[in-house]
Amino acid sequence: MILITGATGTIGREVVRLLADRDVPFRAMSRGSTGFRADFDDPTSLRRAVDGVDTAFLLTAPATATSRHDLALLDAAKAAGVAKVVKLSAIGTGETTPDGRVIGAWHLAGERALQASGLAWTVLRPSSFASNVLRFAQDGGLANLTGDGKQGVVDPRDVAAVAVEALTDTVHNGRIYTLTGPDLLSVPEQAAQLSRVLGRPVDTVEVSPEHLLGSGMDEEAAAEVAAGTAWVRDGHNAIVTDDVERVLGRPPTGFTTWARDHAALFG
Repeated sequence: MILITGATGTIGREVVRLLADRDVPFRAMSRGSTGFRADFDDPTSLRRAVDGVDTAFLLTAPATATSRHDLALLDAAKAAGVAKVVKLSAIGTGETTPDGRVIGAWHLAGERALQASGLAWTVLRPSSFASNVLRFAQDGGLANLTGDGKQGVVDPRDVAAVAVEALTDTVHNGRIYTLTGPDLLSVPEQAAQLSRVLGRPVDTVEVSPEHLLGSGMDEEAAAEVAAGTAWVRDGHNAIVTDDVERVLGRPPTGFTTWARDHAALFG
C-alpha cells in the first residue's frame, strides 16, 4: 500500500493516475472531501493515514515555509512501520545565497530528517514546472519574477512518472534526483514558445518579489520566493540534468510539447 500525500495537486494527481493505471494499491490523502481525509496538523488523522502503508509519497506545500508537515508525516510513518518515503523537494535545496540565506531551507530540514530517519528514502528535486505559466498567466501575458534567468523547465508529468518509479522500485533507494526538462528557458523564452503554440502574442510583465506581499502571501513564504527568484535571476538555476532520462529510459518532455498538450487551458 502506497500513501500519496498532496493527492489532489499538480504532481499528486498525476501520481495517483499512474498508479491506478498500473493497478498498484494506493491511498490518496487530502484535506478535502476527495480521497482519504487527513491533515498534517492533525496527528490522529496522520496515524490513520499511514496505518498499513508500506511506502509514502511526501508532498507538502504549506502556506508558511516550514518543515513541520514533513516532520509530522515522518514521525507517524516511523511509528507505523512504513518502510520507505519518497520526498518531493525542489532544485537548489541547500544552496546558499551571497547574503547567507539557504535556498529551500524548509525542504532541506525535511530532507535531512528523512535521511536520518532509518527509513529507505528517495529525494526528488524538480526544477520549475512547465505548468507554472498557468499560475502566472495574466491579461494575455506572463508575470515574470526571474528576468532573463534560465531554468531547466520540467513537465510535471515527468516528475510524477519519476516519483512512481521511485515508489515502486528499490533501485532508487538512497538517491537524490534533480529533475529538469531538456532545455534551459527564461520566462520570455517560454512566452515565445507559448505564442507559437497558441497562435497569438504572449507578452511578459516584469514583477518584483515585493509584489507577492501585496498579493497577500505570507511574509516568510514571500521571503522564500524572493530568495529563489533572485537565485534564478543571477543564473544559478541554469541547470539541465539527465536524471529524468536515466530513471524513465526516455528523454524528458520539452516545454513546447507540454504547451501543446495544455493549450486549451489558456482559452
